[in-house]
Amino acid sequence: MDEQEHHADLVAGITQQMKQVLDKSEQAIYLYLDDSHKVCNKKFADMLGYKSPKEWAETEAPLSDVVEADQKEVIKVYMDASEKMNSGWAEVKFKNVKTGKIVSTNMLVVPIGYSGHIITAHFFTKA
Repeated sequence: MDEQEHHADLVAGITQQMKQVLDKSEQAIYLYLDDSHKVCNKKFADMLGYKSPKEWAETEAPLSDVVEADQKEVIKVYMDASEKMNSGWAEVKFKNVKTGKIVSTNMLVVPIGYSGHIITAHFFTKA
C-alpha cells in the first residue's frame, strides 16, 4: 500500500470512528490529515456553500475559503495542535463559495491520535 492509499484509509477509519460526532454535532466540523486527506460534516459544507462534504474534501487548497487576513492564525493553531499536541482556538472568517458572503466563526482545533498518526479536528461555531 502506498502512502496515498494509507492516508485515505486513515481518513476513512477516523471518519467511521467519529461518525456519530460528525453527524449529530450542532457544530460545523472537519477532520484534517493533509490537504488531500480531509473530511467534513454536512454542516461545514453547508456553511461554506458546498453541495456536499465530498465536494469540499476534493478541494486542493482547503485554506482558500479562509479570508487571507485569517490564514496565518489558522496555520498557527493547526501547527500547535499537530506538532505540540496543544488545542487552540481562533476567530476565523470564511468566504461562502456560493454567495460570496463572509461567515464569521470561532474555531477550536484539537489533536487526535489515530493509528499512529495525528489528525486534527476543527470545530466551528458561528460568531
